[in-house]
Amino acid sequence: MTPTLTIAQARRIALNAQGMGRLRTAAANPEQAATHAPAKPLPVVSNGSSAGAANLNPARLRGQVPRQVGLRQVSSEIARVAQFQIDTVNVLARAHYLPLYTRLGAYDTALLHRASEGRDRKLFEYWGHAACLIDVELYPALRWRMEEAKSKDWTTLKKLVTEKPRLVNAVLDEINRRGPLTQRQLVDAGIGERRQSTGWWGWGETKRIVEYLFYIGVLGVAGRNSQFERRYDLIERVIPQSVLQRAEMPKQDAQIELVRRAAAALGVATTRGLGHYFYLSNKDVRDAIDALVERGELEPVTITGVREQAYLWHEARCPRRISGTTLVSPFDSLIFERQRLQQLFGVEYTIGLYTPKEQRDYGYYVYLFVLDEAVAARVDLKADRKAGVLLVQAAWLEPSYGDQLAQAGGRAVARALPTRDLAAEVARPLAAELYRLAGWLGLAAINVAEQGDLADQLTKVL
Repeated sequence: MTPTLTIAQARRIALNAQGMGRLRTAAANPEQAATHAPAKPLPVVSNGSSAGAANLNPARLRGQVPRQVGLRQVSSEIARVAQFQIDTVNVLARAHYLPLYTRLGAYDTALLHRASEGRDRKLFEYWGHAACLIDVELYPALRWRMEEAKSKDWTTLKKLVTEKPRLVNAVLDEINRRGPLTQRQLVDAGIGERRQSTGWWGWGETKRIVEYLFYIGVLGVAGRNSQFERRYDLIERVIPQSVLQRAEMPKQDAQIELVRRAAAALGVATTRGLGHYFYLSNKDVRDAIDALVERGELEPVTITGVREQAYLWHEARCPRRISGTTLVSPFDSLIFERQRLQQLFGVEYTIGLYTPKEQRDYGYYVYLFVLDEAVAARVDLKADRKAGVLLVQAAWLEPSYGDQLAQAGGRAVARALPTRDLAAEVARPLAAELYRLAGWLGLAAINVAEQGDLADQLTKVL
């Protein structure tokens, strides 16, 4: 008989697998605290007026003692979630910086640079769930994707590579001689045309060549510059030799490994959720699931209220409760698969930045606020770095929050509570989390706009 999980159990398993509910830090180290965390309570500005903010040190709020974050903790989270998605938008902070903040609290971002660009790197950039910084241990499991990219019907690219082999060789020779280079540096060296062509986002010849060589695994990314441009290098100088020299994995074994890592990161998920984590085809993910079920690493389970078959990772834990607060960015691995988010939390979520302004319900760059084991609120956040202000452009109570509380059994009457009472309960821990975030970003004030049904309560407690 297939075991059955309640929706609350599945939710706790999912949050625990993603590293939520653990002790987070207020500052990565004393030196960082001096430069990033305010020395006194942050002022809050609302409707153009100033007011003193309450001392909402998030660690003190729940009697927790902040811990330090080092490379060991960063490495642990890399092993846990496997990848951090990259995005060019920089409204609050670059997307790949946020997953570690979500799980560890304030940390020194130099640790992520060290993990992704250092000699003994823990991460490499490639296509996992979209463009990501991926656990370098998964490089052998993604070689098949690089090989298959060579046979894809990219007529324009293949024509360019075939017709201009000297240009390809010139690119590789220049990188080999000088080390990591951006596309712009290659063009400045006289390799390729500065003129932009049509198609492929207006990429010129040199850009198309380096991207193609990156996709097929000839070039890797040594890091990114301050303009967020890729710095391309030969793959053998990017991937550690200890990983590079491992035997190539057959495609089927590689995909089993990818689904294995997805299952460990998700805890419990449907076929769609497991496949979506690394964007595998339905057939490939089903074959991998069958293999992992046969090996006893995945167990078929039923989740109350979820129609699709779900699978439980054999080492997944279901804590008695999840405690803590955190903010989850639009590109976090917890919410890679939107259908899963709706099934487990009752949250219907669309990234606002890809939606026309007049069609946005909650804002442009909306973070989910996780309070214990529920998604309690949504906040549209922006960092005004010039003014040193964290802008809360909208704050909304999550419509399903009361239902989530009732499902968790913590308050049977949650469904009947007035929205204003729930808002009051959510506003204070959210304010503490915003205080923590502003300190990490080195912002000196918080500005709350009059937008959203949580904005008034949030202003009051700040």
